[in-house]
Amino acid sequence: MSLITATNLGLSFGGAAVLQGVDFRIDPGEIVTIVGPNGSGKSTLLRLLLGVITPSTGKIVHRAGLRVGYVPQKLAIDASLPMTVGRFLQLPMRHGADAVAKVVQDVGIVGLEGRQLSALSGGQFQRALLARALLTHPEILVLDEPTQGLDQQGEAAFYRLIEQVRTKTGCAVLMVSHDLHVVMAASDRVICLNGHVCCEGTPHVVRDAPEYRAMFGHGTGGALALYQHEHEHGDHCDHA
Repeated sequence: MSLITATNLGLSFGGAAVLQGVDFRIDPGEIVTIVGPNGSGKSTLLRLLLGVITPSTGKIVHRAGLRVGYVPQKLAIDASLPMTVGRFLQLPMRHGADAVAKVVQDVGIVGLEGRQLSALSGGQFQRALLARALLTHPEILVLDEPTQGLDQQGEAAFYRLIEQVRTKTGCAVLMVSHDLHVVMAASDRVICLNGHVCCEGTPHVVRDAPEYRAMFGHGTGGALALYQHEHEHGDHCDHA
């Protein structure tokens, strides 16, 4: 059974349609990425699927008891707030030392438990957010543009990490991105959105689709090129 299934989703604000006729599903263990230009409704679709907002039309079904881990696009932390990584990982509920030790190892932030959140780099902070989400043992990990603000090397390293997490935990991954180029090598299936589903399929099917090319062009550079180079040549140096 799919973890989340949505049928004919639509949402309107003030009489203007933001999303219409969207069908969606994500199955156990797969990585699905939603891409589209700014204003295409990606984050809105994510909020609908998570039950944060209610659709104007359509239906959403979650598998009974579904455990969801969420990594936000950004999280504002007051720089004057004394909050270490270790303390942050214990919110909103406490976890055992062994569980915390495992998750910081899995996401590559061993040794940072005593550091203040405000002192972390962008990549380290995203890994801390990921660690906190993984402590709930999610069946599906949801990430809303998790590499915003990272450079191309940081993006490539983070998406490699997501693949490794899926392999180790078996959880499904649902990601939102503004650009297919940086995520296609790490996705099983891509949904191209622009108020409705323009095209859907494996990354290379979507990359070659006329609807996608009309929005994004033909290039496949940036973090994708770096990701593929490191994937093919075994150069897996992490970039914080």
